[in-house]
Amino acid sequence: MVVAVTFAHFDEQIADQLLRSANTAGGLSTFLSFRHTELAAGRLVAEMEARAELLTPFGTLHGGCLSAMVDHCLGVVFYPVIPAGSWVATTEFKLNLLRPVSSGVCVAVTDIVSLGKRSGVARIDISNGDKAVCVAQGTVTIVNAAGTAQ
Repeated sequence: MVVAVTFAHFDEQIADQLLRSANTAGGLSTFLSFRHTELAAGRLVAEMEARAELLTPFGTLHGGCLSAMVDHCLGVVFYPVIPAGSWVATTEFKLNLLRPVSSGVCVAVTDIVSLGKRSGVARIDISNGDKAVCVAQGTVTIVNAAGTAQ
């Protein structure tokens, strides 16, 4: 049974900014060319092209690229639903790589499973075409503007 998570707070302005900023923020998300295609309360959909320079010598997308995508999505999905001025730090995530990717677009659908004052949990499902390629779950610590866990 799936229980819907409700949110006391949703900042649409933050969501809009994050929706447009995935590939302009710099760092790894820009290098991997992440694109945010949907960001709503508790849900993020992001994409990444399996480009030639990201493939291993065996012709498959390096697992570190999918891991980076999981970590990126895990953080971003929480920002519109946490108090303004707070930030999140990844505490842990576990992922299962289900099948290799050699081309096309990887689509990550991230859903918040639980959100408390100090931590949150999300599930990330990544597909390539019509195939599931990665399933992950992770936890973030929510840090308030003063730099302490809520």
